Amino acid sequence: MISIICPVFNESKNIESVLKFFIQSLPINKELLVIDGGSSDDTTIIIKKWQKNYQNIKLFDNPHKTVPFALNIGVKNSIGDPIIRIDAHSEYPSNYFEKIIETFNRTGADIVGGPTRIAEGSNFQNAIGIVILNPFGIGNSKVHNISFEGFTDHVTFGAWKKSIFKDIGYFDERLTRNQDDEFHYRAKSLGKKIFQSPEIKLWYYPRNNLMELFYQYFQYGYFKPLVLLKVPSEIKLRHYVPSIFSIYILTLFFTFLSIYYMIPLFVYLIIIFSISIMYSKNIKVMLFVPLVFSTIHIAYGSGFLLRLIKCLFRKNNG
Repeated sequence: MISIICPVFNESKNIESVLKFFIQSLPINKELLVIDGGSSDDTTIIIKKWQKNYQNIKLFDNPHKTVPFALNIGVKNSIGDPIIRIDAHSEYPSNYFEKIIETFNRTGADIVGGPTRIAEGSNFQNAIGIVILNPFGIGNSKVHNISFEGFTDHVTFGAWKKSIFKDIGYFDERLTRNQDDEFHYRAKSLGKKIFQSPEIKLWYYPRNNLMELFYQYFQYGYFKPLVLLKVPSEIKLRHYVPSIFSIYILTLFFTFLSIYYMIPLFVYLIIIFSISIMYSKNIKVMLFVPLVFSTIHIAYGSGFLLRLIKCLFRKNNG
């Protein structure tokens, strides 16, 4: 028996594809725990219709609404081992669960998963795919390297041996974002092994407009200092670079746009436009790529800075 958990909120457009994937995939002996954060659309109605025919589909309420609460509800109510998280905004091959089980058996890891792959979507979504799979976009994180195989510090969504929750605890419910980062970093710091296999494939659909993308990465940046304060062993240079860039952009206006001070900006623009030209499939994607680069960097950097300032202020004030 394996357990699959899926947090949802207003997913009436996607939930049936999730349910079909679950039913049609192997192994047969499995359960799906869908944790709903108070959907106002037909999400729960659709799930309840499927439950009439499939008793291994279970629905739980998440009154707190956020993902870490949903994950903990799923984990605590699961009966299978391993526990596998899936996402309603992703596509999975029919052998997804089998590959996870094979990787657990082959590696002896405590946590396994695959890299982040981006599904083919709109021009804007395809531009996001180019950016986050490029080291200049997100840094040298292995989770964005689709060919990397080996032990690492983080995997996309993840699958966990059930015993790990007894050993290290559950997801930090204070973290609206980055709760999976923190859990995996904590697990690694306590001696648990995390293995990424490119054979574990999923395709993620990113945000489809600029405001949602900015808000998403602002939150990633905003909650990251809390993660690093809890697990300082995982602090890396890439976590700080967007904040340095954000400070630089802000100070441009105080230097009266000095030509010498603007040299780093020119270099930055040359790099992102070059990447756009090299990897874009059409002119529309090419135009979006520089915008996505700057949005992600400034959103993450400003969120990180704001949280860091708050943390330092609280520390200085006891």
